[in-house]
Amino acid sequence: MNFPVTKHKILVGAADKQIESINDRTVNLIVTSPPYPMIEMWDEIMGKQNQAIVNAQAVSNGSLSFELMHQELDKIWTQLERVLAPGGFACINIGDATRTINENFSLYNNHSRIVSSFIKLGFTNMPNIIWRKQTNAPNKFMGSGMLPAGAYVTLEHEWILIFRKGGKRIFKTDDAKEKRRESAFFWEERNIWFSDLWDLKGTKQKIQSAESRNRSAAYPFELPYRLINMYSVKGDTVLDPFLGTGTTTLAAIASERNSIGVEIDSSFVKIVDENVSNAAPAQLNRYIQNRIEQHKVFLYNRGNDAKKNEIKHFNPHLNLPVMTSQETGIKLSYLSSVDKLKDGGFEACYTEIAKSEHFALKKHKITNQELINF
Repeated sequence: MNFPVTKHKILVGAADKQIESINDRTVNLIVTSPPYPMIEMWDEIMGKQNQAIVNAQAVSNGSLSFELMHQELDKIWTQLERVLAPGGFACINIGDATRTINENFSLYNNHSRIVSSFIKLGFTNMPNIIWRKQTNAPNKFMGSGMLPAGAYVTLEHEWILIFRKGGKRIFKTDDAKEKRRESAFFWEERNIWFSDLWDLKGTKQKIQSAESRNRSAAYPFELPYRLINMYSVKGDTVLDPFLGTGTTTLAAIASERNSIGVEIDSSFVKIVDENVSNAAPAQLNRYIQNRIEQHKVFLYNRGNDAKKNEIKHFNPHLNLPVMTSQETGIKLSYLSSVDKLKDGGFEACYTEIAKSEHFALKKHKITNQELINF
């Protein structure tokens, strides 16, 4: 039996220049989190792209700085439209910014500016997701404390903007249709993933060895993993033009997708290498195992609820009952190896999950939060 293999490229340099090497319509999904305009940690790297940004900041012109920064991102969005295949999706994680300039505190709406750019490029804006970033901060306000007319709402969420290029993706051949069936997700996963409000903990931001910054602004693994499984199928190519520490690459590897990552800071290549070697294959395989385990917990909990209807469908590949006929084709694989390639990328090989390897069912209920925190 021939088991699947996926390829994962790492391109180093400015995103707009590196994406020029990617052929038209060869990417199926874009998942990324760009630098956030008007967030101070990104000022230097944005200023390096355009001296006019530095000049605008020097005279405290916030609105001009905001617009010039977004014009730099617009160059990337134009390239993404070119490389994305018809029916493909672009998922952009972005936070709005607050900043005080000349003693004037203001909100800078990054998400709405990006929505405007994508619509001008011909994309369709699909329902977006609000990522509520859990925080333990005791102070939930900004400004003048308990005095009215001077306090400001704290931003505790970011956006995951969802865009589609053209109409619905068409799966024409029998092979394409089969790949789509194999890439299906569990019914109970669908109910969590396709909510427009995600409660996900952030991830560790501090980094030591990058040249351009000491914080990564990385999102948690669960975020790109969900998006990749929601909006692509096995064998597709996922592009992240702002790769950072390589979380999108890891999620693509775990999902049996190919990937291309672009990172402007060459010192991040070592960080990506370390993250892949630390997580693959053992940690990623545990994540895949956990999906099966969580499905078994779902079956156990539902089976013990007399008010719920009987589960009538069965997945022969996983040897498990499933809620719908669309889940009967799901195939999950383990990673057998992830090897570093001479060009700096990775090759991932997979093997079929043996039915005898499935974990025993836990005899207690498990919360959605426990699943999210895995």
